[in-house]
Amino acid sequence: MSPPKRQVNLMRGWPSPDVLPASQLAAACQRVLTDSAEYTPILQYGADEGYMPLREGLAQWLGRHYRVEPDTRRVCVTGGASQSLACILQSFTDPAYTRAVWIIAPCYYLACGIFADSGLNGKLRASPEDDEGVDLEVLGRMMRQVDEEASNRPSTPSFKDPGPHRKLYRHVIYTVPTCSNPSGKTMTLRRREGLVKLARDHDALVVCDDVYDFLQWPLQGEPTPERPPELRLPRLCDIDLAMGPAADDPQWFGHAVSNGSFSKISGPGVRTGWVEATPAFVTGLSNTASTLSGGAPSQLCAAMLSDMVHTGELEKHIETRVRPSLQRRHRLMMDAIHEFLVPIGLQTRESSLVGCQIYGGYFVWLTLPPECPFSSGVVAEVAKEEDNLILGYGNMFEVLGDEGGARFDTDIRLCFAWEPEESLVEGVRRLANVVQRMSDNTARYQARVTAASPVPDLDSFK
Repeated sequence: MSPPKRQVNLMRGWPSPDVLPASQLAAACQRVLTDSAEYTPILQYGADEGYMPLREGLAQWLGRHYRVEPDTRRVCVTGGASQSLACILQSFTDPAYTRAVWIIAPCYYLACGIFADSGLNGKLRASPEDDEGVDLEVLGRMMRQVDEEASNRPSTPSFKDPGPHRKLYRHVIYTVPTCSNPSGKTMTLRRREGLVKLARDHDALVVCDDVYDFLQWPLQGEPTPERPPELRLPRLCDIDLAMGPAADDPQWFGHAVSNGSFSKISGPGVRTGWVEATPAFVTGLSNTASTLSGGAPSQLCAAMLSDMVHTGELEKHIETRVRPSLQRRHRLMMDAIHEFLVPIGLQTRESSLVGCQIYGGYFVWLTLPPECPFSSGVVAEVAKEEDNLILGYGNMFEVLGDEGGARFDTDIRLCFAWEPEESLVEGVRRLANVVQRMSDNTARYQARVTAASPVPDLDSFK
């Protein structure tokens, strides 16, 4: 069967070209590059903590949204969430000292490589989700086991000297607590509080990719700027801060950090983000050697985004363009799922947060029917070859090096953010045809069951 001419890519986690704020960025760039007194420091090396007007604007904006006291000392500018994660690992972990990296699974798979590049390969462990976002009982049991085993081994010297402005953590926990990539789940408040307490008990740093917090909406009615409490759940860094310093943390580096990004709210190409944590942690992160050498990353883009934050253009863009677009796209995809996939046995989540009628982020997580004899990897391979449909299949989202810790052989991730709206329905229809065709012709596709899983296109995966 020859594939349709036009490819439908439901794996690519990019914002639609329709919501990129090109004109607002162009106007902001023009404004910040007009006056030499303003553009001269912008085009020079920046302060290690980042462009101060953006830090101030972020502190005010984030403070309003999360209802916390604005504190510029808690905010530093980064080169985006991925670059920020790499710097956090460079400054606060050590391959000899850090015992394990706990990644909530299914996970954002490309983060695994960042941990591996930091010398932590072989220490990555899958920590399974439950309906509330993280199974604390399982994670706590596994962390205690690792600590007990470590106590029975001779200690090894650290490779790194953190110096006076940083510290090394025994454990790292990596999570996307709000509208997780890939599952779409939002961690409940009680699990957030429990995770911070667990991190404090085990000298762990919780790194939260808080990249979808502003991209949530009600399942019924239009999204409005006046978000209800379930759309403003406190970040783990705020929960940690409210608890005060732990007894074994006299410098108050804290045990949770919020890793923010402009990628989903203004465009990945700006390569700019922020970290919010304790002031001591922010100082330590800004002392990462690559930052000390080059100054704050994204200095020019930070100035442009600062302009958009201070004028209110960024918030306006999110409220009038991005959130309504994502809500509409999600409804289109979910209606198509209920029309074409649910009748043939596939299952999905209706809400991001247990007990609430809300959704957010970019992704829908599907599960094949129990009687389906094929893995989602095989379904994705057939969909690509026969229907020119690109899917994210479950095993892509397992933790590198601990694939058996949490398996997702029957799961599929669909993205509703990238493709044109009409293609979302067409893509779901094609997927239904693939699953039905494979179920009706089991013998024809049986040989693929033992074949290797397809190699993902990582450029499409972000």
